[in-house]
Amino acid sequence: MAQKLRQRLYIIIFGTDTPAGKAFDVGLLIAILLSIIAVMLESVPSLQQRYGAIFSITELILTVAFTLEYITRIYVTERKRKYIFSFYGIIDLLSLLPTYLSLFFTGTQYLLVIRALRLLRVFRILKLGRFVGEGEQLGRALRASRHKITVFLGSVVTMVMIMGTVMYLVEGGENGFTSIPRSVYWAIVTLTTVGYGDIAPQTILGQTIASLVMIMGYAIIAVPTGIVTVELGKDRKKQEKRTCSECGNSGHSSDALYCKYCGAQL
Repeated sequence: MAQKLRQRLYIIIFGTDTPAGKAFDVGLLIAILLSIIAVMLESVPSLQQRYGAIFSITELILTVAFTLEYITRIYVTERKRKYIFSFYGIIDLLSLLPTYLSLFFTGTQYLLVIRALRLLRVFRILKLGRFVGEGEQLGRALRASRHKITVFLGSVVTMVMIMGTVMYLVEGGENGFTSIPRSVYWAIVTLTTVGYGDIAPQTILGQTIASLVMIMGYAIIAVPTGIVTVELGKDRKKQEKRTCSECGNSGHSSDALYCKYCGAQL
């Protein structure tokens, strides 16, 4: 009897092909959204003052429910260690800790927004496998371009250090450039085209240098985009080459051994 109940719970909790399993997952997503919304609204002083008790009770109820769900997941699965140390298992655990930590450390309850990562289950629930495949393709492109991006970031860091030091010497403390780190901060926000305006050059030479930094900022934005785009194009060509000799269909994963359309060996 207990074994049958365990199997039934496993199908409901980990499966998505049955009506009960789909209902459970959809209900779980709704509960996660409610929890995230409650945490966000609680951070608004006026709402927290009026409805703080409601937010606290709602969060307590949802945390207890998520805790029971986490324990149940461990109970029903045969490979407990595999689930506990899996991506979803770790996220499920981390999403519970902030509430319990808030009993000892004030403010940690706002870390509950980490529960948003649990919404990634929507890809599994709604069977959006195409989006998962696109995500894997983007991940491969980023990994392939990691060395180029590292060199690019190193060059940017060197550039902002040099420009920040130059502006410190040109403008000086009387114009807000009171130290090299503060001047480097200015160079970063200017190069990234953010430009908060809390520090601005006053001399003609300083404004000329700032203009050059701004122009370089627009050019720099295009560099990482181009690097990743090239790698995406290479990866797409590799996928197109993996064409099944039996049915002629392409678009197979790089590690696929068999055709996903006819089952023939690639």
